[in-house]
Amino acid sequence: MKLCFTLLLILNSYCVFAQSSNNKKAQLSFERANALIEKSDYSAAEQILKSAVEADPLFQSAYILLGNVQKLQKKYTEAKAAYQKSVLINTNVSPTVIYNLAETEFATQDYDKAKIHFASFLISDSSSDQGKKARKYLLDCDFASISINKPVVFKPTNLGKGINTTDAEYFPALTADGETLIFTRQVSGNEDFWTSQFKNNAWTEATPLSPKINTLKYNEGAQTISPDGKYLFFTGCNRPDGSGRCDIYVSHREGKDWGEPYNLGKPVNSEYWESQPAISPDGRTLYFISNRPGGSGGYDIWKSTITDDAKWGPAINLGSDINTAYDENTPFLHADGRTLYFSSDGWPGFGHKDIFYSRMDENGKFNKPLNMGYPINSYEDENGLIVNANGNFGMFSSNLTNGFGVQDIYSFGIPESAKPLKISYVKGIVRDKDTKKTIESNVQVIDLKTSRAVFDDYTDAETGQFLAVMPVGSNYLFNVNADGYLFYSENFELKQGNINQPYQIEVFMEKIKPGANVTLKNIFFDTNKYNLLSASIRELDLLIDFLQQNESVSIEIQGHTDNIGDDQLNKKLSFDRANAVHDYLTKNKVDAKRLTFKGFGAEKPINDNKTEAGRKNNRRTSFVITKI
Repeated sequence: MKLCFTLLLILNSYCVFAQSSNNKKAQLSFERANALIEKSDYSAAEQILKSAVEADPLFQSAYILLGNVQKLQKKYTEAKAAYQKSVLINTNVSPTVIYNLAETEFATQDYDKAKIHFASFLISDSSSDQGKKARKYLLDCDFASISINKPVVFKPTNLGKGINTTDAEYFPALTADGETLIFTRQVSGNEDFWTSQFKNNAWTEATPLSPKINTLKYNEGAQTISPDGKYLFFTGCNRPDGSGRCDIYVSHREGKDWGEPYNLGKPVNSEYWESQPAISPDGRTLYFISNRPGGSGGYDIWKSTITDDAKWGPAINLGSDINTAYDENTPFLHADGRTLYFSSDGWPGFGHKDIFYSRMDENGKFNKPLNMGYPINSYEDENGLIVNANGNFGMFSSNLTNGFGVQDIYSFGIPESAKPLKISYVKGIVRDKDTKKTIESNVQVIDLKTSRAVFDDYTDAETGQFLAVMPVGSNYLFNVNADGYLFYSENFELKQGNINQPYQIEVFMEKIKPGANVTLKNIFFDTNKYNLLSASIRELDLLIDFLQQNESVSIEIQGHTDNIGDDQLNKKLSFDRANAVHDYLTKNKVDAKRLTFKGFGAEKPINDNKTEAGRKNNRRTSFVITKI
């Protein structure tokens, strides 16, 4: 409806001061052009109007209508010339003509003149929707006139014939490892999901995603995928199980196929319009677009977070930090969990919808959005940006010249200032140590600075695979557990400045049996001290959980050091450290009869003590199963 109303304003702007021509040929051409416009044949109408003004160079109404049809075809330079000619003939024109002239001046980067004419329009009309938009355009003029002289590097590359066709492709979604792409393709009016794999430095021929998700009757689109590629959130419209016109659904990957999607229900969905979901890397917060009441404008970005009882919490508007009185669309939260990209026509920009980014601070508050810059943004609509895990490139859809069809998917380098925070990820597979068969297990990655889980999910039931994202700049506990097995402990320290290379690991889980040993990689002490540091608590709590789930198991806690220093002092230090772990467990209701502890000093190294890396591994706390 908004588009239709805008078209009517543009096409009928000549009517207020309509003027006929005494030249019969010009007048006849003008009337024929109007008939063609009613049929939406703007190209033919343009040619006939050119004949009209050629026959009568003072035919003001014909110039205005010519500017209108050229503007609709995005021929902004020609439209500007037509409007300017109409005003030269007679300054007594409709205010809408002045507004359209200003818009074409803005579109052609003639910002000084555009400001003059938007200001002139506001003298006669300041309260209408166009008046509000004109005031916004004045801010855009100031922003664009400065920013256009500071262009960013923008070299979009078409993803190629494996992805793009003569049909429209848009809304790309990419897994954190960059190996799987899911996008929307529209064929004969029907939207479905297609997928491709990145192999041998190229995208494979795209194939339909899954008949469990794609339908012939409904459209599926505007999707996001979790970094590990296991959860697909998408928009479904006009479905019988829907709450409103469009709702958000989710499907879980099960082995090589996808499960039946289900509606997220309230409070995420409502009787209004919900679309364009974006899931946080920890899978706990969903960002989405809605026009429900309580927002800042027409379409706003909202969020919902999973509560402790595993249900989606209330929908919360992101507020004036992000949303404006206009429209916000296509949110995308990067795998760093902090950088939000979205499109908006409310923040100062280059005209219509531009792409912006905002960084969340340590308190969870988003900073003021920043424009991605010119020529990434232009007078036309830009939206649907996603950014790969390492932040080097983004993907979006566009109808750039030399494409394959109506709309293609492109990639381009992200400007340095707009890059997300550095991240890494751990990707692997979990197997039984003895049989080497894959097993389904729970994988947890916990940020030891905040004690919050950045990943907590199960491995793929068929493949045993997992992928967990970790932002650079923190210390992470990595834990794997499965029924009947000892848990697996690892630590990843990602310091600022580290190259964000991913970790590829294969985890071998050992059955619970006497003599089985686990090194606790997340138990920390200060040098030559035995007081447990606070970062150790999460690992100790996981050990308590293990003992509670396996009530017949008894363990010996063991302390170890490297060979630097006095042997007796090392042995005492290792004893005291093992004792500190023992005391924590007993204070937290673990039966002391199930626990023993011992300090071995440097007696049982697992690596050579000649290197610092080896000595670091030898300085450890572990436990051994003594009874089951």
